[in-house]
Amino acid sequence: MTTQQYRLLGRTGLRVSPIALGALTFGGEGWHADEDTARSIFRHYVAAGGNFVDTSINYAGGRSEELLGTFMKETGLRDRLVVATKFAVATRPGDPNSGGNGRKNIVASLDTSLRRLRTDYVDLYWLHMWDAMTPVEEVMSTLDALIRNGKVRAIGLSNVPAWYAAKAQMIARSCHWEPVAALQMEYSLAERAIEREHVPAARDLGIGIVPWSPLANGLLAGKYTQGRQGEVQGEGRLSRMMADGTLDALNATGNPAVSKLLTERNFAIVAVLRECARELGRTPAQVALNWIARRPGVVSTLISVTRSAQLEDNLRALDFEIPEELAERLQEVSRPEPVYPYYFSGPTMGSLISAGTATTAG
Repeated sequence: MTTQQYRLLGRTGLRVSPIALGALTFGGEGWHADEDTARSIFRHYVAAGGNFVDTSINYAGGRSEELLGTFMKETGLRDRLVVATKFAVATRPGDPNSGGNGRKNIVASLDTSLRRLRTDYVDLYWLHMWDAMTPVEEVMSTLDALIRNGKVRAIGLSNVPAWYAAKAQMIARSCHWEPVAALQMEYSLAERAIEREHVPAARDLGIGIVPWSPLANGLLAGKYTQGRQGEVQGEGRLSRMMADGTLDALNATGNPAVSKLLTERNFAIVAVLRECARELGRTPAQVALNWIARRPGVVSTLISVTRSAQLEDNLRALDFEIPEELAERLQEVSRPEPVYPYYFSGPTMGSLISAGTATTAG
């Protein structure tokens, strides 16, 4: 990465790297990176010109934020970085107000995160996931107040319905509150559902898109292969060859984003991805990241690694262009299934509206 690659986050003046470093893997045990490895990853990222780091109040039970705060203090780089963290996941069992999108939890969570991060402000504060209960007016008014008192510089929404993001943005505009700068959503060759509503809404409303899991939990990096052993319900007989225990650990949480991975469709995508990578002389991970980073509306792509070698591979993902022919092969094999009502704008039903004529946007 180079400084020439920095991009504006939505309709703000905040400049962020096209690849963001996720601290999901910092701290903890098992598939997490230990402190020394996490420190090496952090320093490697910023030395390469990266300035966008992302964590959450709940990652590794808070250890992720603590390590990030330690690394920033050691290097003295806090003010050069765009630091993002998140609220929503409950932090105290049995206490419903220790999680969710209500004002009480938003304010308390930010205070905890600031203490762990050893800073008095965050550059981007994310709603981590929609709680389906708290009025959007309460969320947006609270976040606007945090902007005005200087604790937050920009706000974002993650894992929310498109209608909710649009409503939040329109309320912010009508009330002259701080607008939503970014959407953090799952987006990859294996998961393109946000192209139906979130991407068009974000582009129309001036919201930048920050994909998470661009490698589909390692699937697109080639961690898993199709075989005869082991059955995944509803998808035939599949086996997985894992470089570490990440998938098993995440699958144990019941997260639907993980359980949907090992399907016949996804392995077909991986097969084409590998072919394209061979033709380009690149790794599958680099091609997958390159493809997603250049999608319309995408500002920065979030990566999480456990080894410096993975980081180096990922950082080289934007050093090349995917030829149109290969890009089309990737586009076709991963194209989302047309669903109602979007197929009305397709070539068959669309001709009923256009009277058989062709129209292009001005």
